[in-house]
Amino acid sequence: MSKLIYLDNAATTQVYPEVLQEMLPYFSEVYSNPSAIYSFASESKKAVDKARTSVAELINAKTDEIYFTGGGSESDNWALKATADAYASKGKHIITSTIEHHAILHTCAYLEKKGFEITYVNVDENGKVKLDELEAAIRPDTILISIMTANNEIGTIQPVREIGRIAHEHGVLFHTDAVQAFGHIPIDVDEMNIDMLSASGHKINGPKGIGVMYIRKGVKILSFIHGGAQERKRRAGTLNVPGIVGIGKAAEIAKNTMAERSAKEISLRDHLIDRILTEIPYVRLNGDRHDRLPNNVNVCFRYIEGESMLILLDQGTKLWALGSLKPIHSMTVVDGFLDLTFVENRGVAFGMLSGQRWLILVLTGVIAGALIYFYRTLPKKKAYLPLRAALLLVLSGAVGNIIDRVCRGYVVDFFEFTFFDWPVFNVADIYVVAGVILMVLLIVFVLKDEDLDLKKKKDE
Repeated sequence: MSKLIYLDNAATTQVYPEVLQEMLPYFSEVYSNPSAIYSFASESKKAVDKARTSVAELINAKTDEIYFTGGGSESDNWALKATADAYASKGKHIITSTIEHHAILHTCAYLEKKGFEITYVNVDENGKVKLDELEAAIRPDTILISIMTANNEIGTIQPVREIGRIAHEHGVLFHTDAVQAFGHIPIDVDEMNIDMLSASGHKINGPKGIGVMYIRKGVKILSFIHGGAQERKRRAGTLNVPGIVGIGKAAEIAKNTMAERSAKEISLRDHLIDRILTEIPYVRLNGDRHDRLPNNVNVCFRYIEGESMLILLDQGTKLWALGSLKPIHSMTVVDGFLDLTFVENRGVAFGMLSGQRWLILVLTGVIAGALIYFYRTLPKKKAYLPLRAALLLVLSGAVGNIIDRVCRGYVVDFFEFTFFDWPVFNVADIYVVAGVILMVLLIVFVLKDEDLDLKKKKDE
């Protein structure tokens, strides 16, 4: 019997049984609107108040400084957009880092289109924000600094206390995206000089679809969602009582178990890191060795490129086909839909150029060379990552089939759709088709003419 070993708790966590049990009555028994004035609603209101207190205690905030949202992304959007609106008369400059979650980076991109200026501070080799660069970026018109508490990918914990101190010394508000750190490491909003904080329930064994926004008293930001007077007139919408109860219980458990849980996680984390670094060559630990989340391990394997892995996957499946399929020729996977059928393809699709090995090699080589040239000329910007990925797929597929033609004189194909007449194909062909489709979609619907003017982009 197989046993699941789940290693993606940084993405989301299983809901604790205690949390689920606490939530259940508020779906079917105590289902009233906590904002209503009749007696039945009071039970829901009490539950919301209790959860708000639990969350506040976890970060040493006041109860009335806690607001419930639909998730961490909403809280991030609220912090940035509402601050931009409320403090635009003072200035339109915001500082963040290059490694923030997309909920911050995409919101900053939106604000840039609205006339705000964003400074993206760099990080050092361990993923820590460069404090000197951050302080140097502050201007008279700076209204907000937003730096995450801990990185969601490499786990590096930022010097939040120092960042908050710098912000306050210059009269600038400080927001931190604490989604990944909330409930995992101690957070004290007073000691850390935090004015606003975003958090989420599903990272601490609570439910999805519920988040937290901490707003220090005196911070003059307005509503982000309009329509009602909920959450002290700052966030409209009927409260998600089961979700609020869930995050409240999860916060309570996190506070009571943090020390013991962190010690165990750090022990496991360090054991795994030590084993990987000592037993596997050419491995690098990403993020800070010590100032990192208890439950985070992130490594890279040097000298292994994405295209190499794609080609190896293609060649591995072909070797399997040669060993397992060639002797029996065909096997049914899904009757009437998919067979695995061994074919020595000495041409291209639909049998074209059959027997023209060297012509095919020359043509494929020319195409591969053109793809490599185009790939190398693309600007190294995030906007071009999807196009780079598409080119990588096509190139990997082309190289995978070139290897076959050089080494064997033919391409190993084995995927056959039996419900319609389509050539037998392989993994490399999947790369090519997927890459071409992605390129077409990007060129037609996403990229503009000026984006494709690579000479102009190079000059810039």
